[in-house]
Amino acid sequence: MPTLILVRHGRSTANTEGLLAGRMPGVALDERGAAQAAALPGRLAGLPLSEVVTSPLQRCRETVRPLLDARPGLPTHTDERIGECDYGDWSGRKLAELKDEPLMEVVQAHPSAAAFPGGESMRAMHTRAAEAVREWNARVERDHGADAVYLMCSHGDIIKSLVADALGLHLDLFQRISVEPCSVTAIRYTRLRPFLVRLGDTGDLASLAPREEPPGDDATVGGSAGAP
Repeated sequence: MPTLILVRHGRSTANTEGLLAGRMPGVALDERGAAQAAALPGRLAGLPLSEVVTSPLQRCRETVRPLLDARPGLPTHTDERIGECDYGDWSGRKLAELKDEPLMEVVQAHPSAAAFPGGESMRAMHTRAAEAVREWNARVERDHGADAVYLMCSHGDIIKSLVADALGLHLDLFQRISVEPCSVTAIRYTRLRPFLVRLGDTGDLASLAPREEPPGDDATVGGSAGAP
C-alpha cells in the first residue's frame, strides 16, 4: 500500500495572533509560513509524488502552491474530510481566553468526549479523516501501484488524529503528539499494519523515496539500517 506524506500547513496569520482559526475564511499564511511553503518543493525533491490532496482552506492551498508550481501536471484534489475541525462557536476566539473554558479540560484530557458548541466532535473529526485516508490509499494504489507516494496537506489536529490511528492509539492520547507548521509526517501503509516513519519532520526527506527492494510488512528487529 502507499506511503502517505502528511504536511501541516505553514504558519498562518491566526497562528501568529493566537487565534483558533477553525474554518474561518481568509486565514492566510504569514511571512514565515510563505517562506516555509516556498522551501517545501526542495524538501520533497527526492520523492516521486503521485497525487496531492489538500484541505479546502486557504492556508493549506497556499502551502502546496509552490510545490504544484514546481511540478506542473501533478494531479491535485481537494477533500473536505481532511479540512480543519469545525470548532463552531470557538472559531476565531483567542486561545488564551479559551484555556479557562471548562470544555478545554475535556479537549486536553478526554478529547473523544469533546464536542464544540455549534461545531463538531473530535471523534467525528477523527472518523472522517481516517475514512478519507483509507479511501485515498485504495485509490492511489489502484492508479499508481503499491509503492506509490502521495501527499496530503492538512491541519494539526487532523494530522495528530491520523498518527494516533496509525499507531493504534485511542483518540484520548492524541494530544501527546505534536506537529509543527509545515512539518512532514510520513506513514507507510501495508496489508497488515501502518508504519510511522516520520513525525513532525522539518529536515531532509530523501530517505523516504521508494527503494529498489521495498521493505516488507514486518518491523525490523533491533531497528532498520535506514536509508542506503
